[in-house]
Amino acid sequence: MILETARLILREMQPSDAEAMLRLHSNPLVQEYTGDPTINTLEGIQNKIEEKTNEYRDYGYGRWVTILKEGKQFVGWAGLSYLPEFDEVDLGYRFLPEFWGKGLATEVSRAILKYGFNELQLERIIAMAMKENKASIRVMQKVGMQFEKLAPYEPGSIDVVWYFMDQNSYHGSGVL
Repeated sequence: MILETARLILREMQPSDAEAMLRLHSNPLVQEYTGDPTINTLEGIQNKIEEKTNEYRDYGYGRWVTILKEGKQFVGWAGLSYLPEFDEVDLGYRFLPEFWGKGLATEVSRAILKYGFNELQLERIIAMAMKENKASIRVMQKVGMQFEKLAPYEPGSIDVVWYFMDQNSYHGSGVL
């Protein structure tokens, strides 16, 4: 276990998570605002899990499987990811639609920010979302992240909103 909140447990992804992860990543609703295509094969999701496992080894953190304590249900994933193309650490999450609108993203984002700043001693954490993804933008605002810019994720791509929090704003936010 990496983190625990009132309702959730976060742990490293494992090969045995492939079927649950496939259910998440093959859902077009989940992938709608991510810019990523759906993954529809076990081989594809196993590659994704291996990629995420490599992040743990390379950076000491990553995206973590998120389990609802009550009933031990797979919710999705949440966590931190180093983005070398920007030299930034990104907070992100994806949950199955039946868990949307229950405050889980806000709950887990607060815990991840706390972990990132207090345990990992990160200087800055960003979060990005497509400007149409109002729910994720609202989560960023509720956890005290500040709007930074509207910019393309990569040259020629669609604009995404960037929010950030740094050590100073985290410790002075009063939100967490």
